Amino acid sequence: MANILIVDDDPAVQITIRLLLERAGHHVSLAGNGHEALNVFEAGQFDLLFLDIFMPGMDGLETMRHIRTRQPAVPIIVISGRSIAPDPYAEPDFLKMATKLGAVASLQKPFRADALLAAVDGCLKSAQTSDAPQSDAARRPA
Repeated sequence: MANILIVDDDPAVQITIRLLLERAGHHVSLAGNGHEALNVFEAGQFDLLFLDIFMPGMDGLETMRHIRTRQPAVPIIVISGRSIAPDPYAEPDFLKMATKLGAVASLQKPFRADALLAAVDGCLKSAQTSDAPQSDAARRPA
């Protein structure tokens, strides 16, 4: 069971993700914007964050930068409802930008429940593996 923070300005998205994660056995906290997310993040210990990119006030990319300075290793899954056009003159691919800034996964809204749960499982397993101590054999030079 993981402690997960969902940051999204859309209450319907918050509720949907929260229900999926709670049914999977996770504990969930909510924040409606970037400033609130930083306050909630500081007050708790989180294993994973869901972070919407486009929110009023402090957007998801700025929020992620602040969180990375406080806890660089926490996995972040970014989500966005903006469609990305294949036209090179269209707006940038913000999901791709977020992964370059440190997000470990991204989901385009609307997403499927199985895709969301697979992203969570993959991020949590990856975080556990990187936190696991190395055995003596793995630390010895060859």
